[in-house]
Amino acid sequence: MVLVACGPFTPSDSIAFEPLSDLLEVVARDRPDVCILLGPFLDAKHEQVESCQLLGSFSDVFRLCLRTIIEGTRSAGSQLVLVPSLRDVSHDFVYPQPPFPFLDLPKEDRAVPTPEFHFSPQKGAPRRS
Repeated sequence: MVLVACGPFTPSDSIAFEPLSDLLEVVARDRPDVCILLGPFLDAKHEQVESCQLLGSFSDVFRLCLRTIIEGTRSAGSQLVLVPSLRDVSHDFVYPQPPFPFLDLPKEDRAVPTPEFHFSPQKGAPRRS
Protein backbone atom coordinates (compact mmCIF):
# COMPACT_ATOMS: atom_id res chain seq x y z
CA MET A 1 0.00 0.00 0.00
CA VAL A 2 1.15 3.55 -0.77
CA LEU A 3 0.02 6.46 1.38
CA VAL A 4 0.39 9.97 -0.05
CA ALA A 5 -0.30 13.16 1.91
CA CYS A 6 0.20 16.84 1.11
CA GLY A 7 0.95 19.65 3.52
CA PRO A 8 0.58 22.00 5.12
CA PHE A 9 0.62 19.76 8.17
CA THR A 10 -0.37 22.47 10.67
CA PRO A 11 -3.74 24.07 11.41
CA SER A 12 -4.16 27.67 10.30
CA ASP A 13 -4.12 28.99 13.88
CA SER A 14 -0.99 27.29 15.31
CA ILE A 15 2.28 25.56 14.48
CA ALA A 16 1.45 22.50 16.59
CA PHE A 17 1.53 19.87 13.78
CA GLU A 18 -1.71 18.25 15.04
CA PRO A 19 -2.76 17.18 11.51
CA LEU A 20 0.68 15.61 11.06
CA SER A 21 0.30 13.71 14.34
CA ASP A 22 -3.11 12.43 13.21
CA LEU A 23 -1.58 11.30 9.91
CA LEU A 24 1.28 9.54 11.70
CA GLU A 25 -1.27 7.58 13.75
CA VAL A 26 -2.75 6.34 10.46
CA VAL A 27 0.74 5.39 9.22
CA ALA A 28 1.46 3.47 12.45
CA ARG A 29 -1.91 1.71 12.31
CA ASP A 30 -2.04 0.86 8.57
CA ARG A 31 1.72 0.31 8.04
CA PRO A 32 1.92 1.33 4.37
CA ASP A 33 4.83 0.02 2.32
CA VAL A 34 5.58 3.56 1.14
CA CYS A 35 4.57 6.88 2.70
CA ILE A 36 5.07 9.93 0.48
CA LEU A 37 4.78 13.28 2.25
CA LEU A 38 4.65 16.39 0.07
CA GLY A 39 5.33 19.80 1.60
CA PRO A 40 4.94 22.42 2.68
CA PHE A 41 6.04 21.17 6.06
CA LEU A 42 6.40 24.71 7.45
CA ASP A 43 4.27 26.85 5.15
CA ALA A 44 5.57 30.31 4.19
CA LYS A 45 1.94 31.46 3.95
CA HIS A 46 1.09 30.46 7.53
CA GLU A 47 -0.07 33.44 9.59
CA GLN A 48 2.47 32.87 12.38
CA VAL A 49 5.31 32.51 9.87
CA GLU A 50 4.35 35.66 7.99
CA SER A 51 4.10 37.65 11.23
CA CYS A 52 7.31 36.14 12.72
CA GLN A 53 5.54 34.74 15.78
CA LEU A 54 7.47 31.47 15.96
CA LEU A 55 9.31 30.51 19.12
CA GLY A 56 12.36 29.34 17.18
CA SER A 57 14.03 29.68 13.82
CA PHE A 58 12.50 28.21 10.68
CA SER A 59 15.14 25.48 10.73
CA ASP A 60 14.39 24.63 14.37
CA VAL A 61 10.66 24.29 13.66
CA PHE A 62 11.39 22.16 10.59
CA ARG A 63 13.72 19.92 12.64
CA LEU A 64 10.88 19.48 15.15
CA CYS A 65 8.63 18.45 12.25
CA LEU A 66 11.24 15.94 11.03
CA ARG A 67 11.66 14.53 14.53
CA THR A 68 7.88 14.11 14.79
CA ILE A 69 7.83 12.25 11.46
CA ILE A 70 10.79 10.03 12.38
CA GLU A 71 9.46 9.13 15.81
CA GLY A 72 5.90 8.68 14.55
CA THR A 73 6.86 6.26 11.78
CA ARG A 74 9.78 4.38 13.29
CA SER A 75 7.71 1.30 14.18
CA ALA A 76 5.69 1.20 10.93
CA GLY A 77 8.56 -0.08 8.77
CA SER A 78 7.45 2.14 5.87
CA GLN A 79 9.69 3.65 3.23
CA LEU A 80 9.37 7.41 3.79
CA VAL A 81 9.73 9.91 0.97
CA LEU A 82 9.71 13.64 1.76
CA VAL A 83 9.22 16.04 -1.15
CA PRO A 84 9.68 19.77 -0.53
CA SER A 85 7.29 22.49 -1.66
CA LEU A 86 8.14 25.92 -3.02
CA ARG A 87 6.27 27.21 0.05
CA ASP A 88 8.56 25.41 2.55
CA VAL A 89 10.02 28.34 4.44
CA SER A 90 13.03 26.37 5.68
CA HIS A 91 14.16 25.25 2.21
CA ASP A 92 15.38 26.73 -1.07
CA PHE A 93 12.47 28.21 -3.02
CA VAL A 94 13.93 27.75 -6.48
CA TYR A 95 12.56 25.60 -9.27
CA PRO A 96 13.41 22.87 -9.84
CA GLN A 97 13.72 22.39 -6.12
CA PRO A 98 16.45 20.12 -4.74
CA PRO A 99 15.70 17.53 -2.05
CA PHE A 100 16.01 18.41 1.61
CA PRO A 101 19.65 17.95 2.68
CA PHE A 102 20.36 15.26 5.27
CA LEU A 103 22.06 17.96 7.34
CA ASP A 104 18.59 19.17 8.37
CA LEU A 105 18.17 15.97 10.35
CA PRO A 106 18.92 16.03 14.05
CA LYS A 107 22.37 14.55 14.71
CA GLU A 108 21.02 11.41 16.43
CA ASP A 109 18.71 10.66 13.48
CA ARG A 110 21.18 11.08 10.61
CA ALA A 111 21.57 7.29 10.37
CA VAL A 112 17.84 6.90 9.66
CA PRO A 113 17.73 8.00 5.98
CA THR A 114 18.90 4.72 4.50
CA PRO A 115 17.08 2.63 3.48
CA GLU A 116 13.75 3.70 5.02
CA PHE A 117 14.03 7.48 4.66
CA HIS A 118 14.40 9.38 1.38
CA PHE A 119 14.47 13.03 0.47
CA SER A 120 13.22 13.59 -3.05
CA PRO A 121 13.45 16.70 -5.23
CA GLN A 122 10.45 18.19 -6.96
CA LYS A 123 9.98 16.60 -10.36
CA GLY A 124 12.45 17.98 -12.86
CA ALA A 125 15.15 18.88 -10.33
CA PRO A 126 18.70 17.84 -11.18
CA ARG A 127 20.16 15.06 -9.09
CA ARG A 128 23.04 15.81 -6.75
CA SER A 129 25.93 13.39 -6.81
